[in-house]
Amino acid sequence: MSLRFELGDADQPRGHAILYARLAGGGARYVATYCVVLPIQFSIGKFLPPILGGQIPVEELGEASSVNPMPIPPMLEDVESVEALRLLAERRDDDLCDLGVLLISDDSQRLAFAAEAAAEYGRAYSAYKERWPSQLPPSRLAPTAPEPVPLTEAEARDVVTSLLPERDRLGEIARLIGQLRYAMEIHDQRQLDEVAAQMRRLAATLPEKYRSEQLVSAALRTDAEGAQLAELYLQRAYKLLDEDYIGIPPIEQRIRELRGPDAPGAL
Repeated sequence: MSLRFELGDADQPRGHAILYARLAGGGARYVATYCVVLPIQFSIGKFLPPILGGQIPVEELGEASSVNPMPIPPMLEDVESVEALRLLAERRDDDLCDLGVLLISDDSQRLAFAAEAAAEYGRAYSAYKERWPSQLPPSRLAPTAPEPVPLTEAEARDVVTSLLPERDRLGEIARLIGQLRYAMEIHDQRQLDEVAAQMRRLAATLPEKYRSEQLVSAALRTDAEGAQLAELYLQRAYKLLDEDYIGIPPIEQRIRELRGPDAPGAL
């Protein structure tokens, strides 16, 4: 079986790929599995139940012990479309490989083709791995670590906060916005500067998709529109976190209205 890399490089496989095929005589029917090359070596044969073990040749099990390509699920399953697979591969930074057209009449063939495709992907990865240098170049070697500098109480708190789940970090930003508004109301510049610095450091730990920098900038504005923008950016971040993509466009439209058509920067 040959793999055609639609996304990724056949000479430098990433080690994880979506493998798909079109069913012969099935019109636009497609099947797929996900293959990952595990970094820890073990014998797959020890874990296969009889129904799977009988479908994978012994020689394939031997190769799997060296590079461990695993098809998950272990059989080719029906999928919605190639376009959906391509979008997934792009978003997840996976390889996307076309297996061509397959004639499948029963589940045993789905198992066999999935195992064969995974083994082929494993061979490509193994060939790539054999070209790796045995040692890192001097420029990549870790330098001698300097003596650690003790963290301040604020820095230690920031480190702990940055390890929290994204939802908790967004919640912490929401809490700090309340402190920021209070500092503005009582004209406490010292507290304002401290809270603003803490918010910026926390925002820097969040993925760019949450627009946390714009959220902080809006929260630091002293006008009413700044408070509204900060609340909208926070709502947008929670919608992203909850994968409620339908609810995002109305929020972005409101942000555009408040920012104005000539405002610099992206949403």
